[in-house]
Amino acid sequence: MAVPVIEPLDFPNCRLYFSSRDVRNQSRTFAAEFDITNLEHGVTSEPLLVLDLGELGTFDDSGAMASWLTTCGDDRYLYYQGWNLSVSVPFRNSIGLAISRGGKPFEKSGPGPLLDRMYGEPHFVATPAVLETAGAWRMWYLSCTSWENGPDGPVHRYHIKSAVSLDGIQWERPGKIAIDYRDESEYAISRPSVLIDDSLWRMWFSYRGHRYRIGYAESSDGETWIRKDSPMGLAPSGRGLETEMVEYPYVFRLGHALYMAYNGDNYGKAGVLFAVWQD
Repeated sequence: MAVPVIEPLDFPNCRLYFSSRDVRNQSRTFAAEFDITNLEHGVTSEPLLVLDLGELGTFDDSGAMASWLTTCGDDRYLYYQGWNLSVSVPFRNSIGLAISRGGKPFEKSGPGPLLDRMYGEPHFVATPAVLETAGAWRMWYLSCTSWENGPDGPVHRYHIKSAVSLDGIQWERPGKIAIDYRDESEYAISRPSVLIDDSLWRMWFSYRGHRYRIGYAESSDGETWIRKDSPMGLAPSGRGLETEMVEYPYVFRLGHALYMAYNGDNYGKAGVLFAVWQD
């Protein structure tokens, strides 16, 4: 159950979107419902397939992993990352979109990606977060800056950049860095989760050197961010399913509470974890 996305329904019910891998290590997106007041019970419905693999040779023929859900009127926009296997490096990611019109099942907006590698971003892009505010759409996404040869094979480096749009489909990418590497020990910053509280923009994200942790940043305009990893970030508890690492946060409000769904050890292989902010 990797990279959780939460859709609140009638309280206390919510819908969980998550990715699961098959025996060929290919990821698909599923959805199941759960009770936020009874998390120990697990999901309360049979998981249903939401996003399947793309056709052979397309950007998501090796995986379709949901990353963010945005509501626009009666429509729901599910942004996801597509996976391609590669030769010189292990994989290549791109960003795609599936749309649910008026409550109908999600359908991919087209056979190709919304965002892919390009002149100024030659490697790959992934894990978008998207907000629509006052007619303007904003995206924060993982942008790979390099692959480097390591003792066990190629190692990627990626941070978070931003993009803008008028319709959530056609995007402009000015190359603005939202969250950069803090020092040489960091090489992977990903899966932003963004909320707006009044005039304060808040972002949670994964970052890693040796092991993943969950960081935090604030902004007054959604463009220039200041990292404040403590106390709003998250480190592993050292027990249960998070003995070594925590990653892939999705932060959401439900009632008066602020929740975080996230993954722990082994990148979500054991399931989804939840935390609640205590004032």
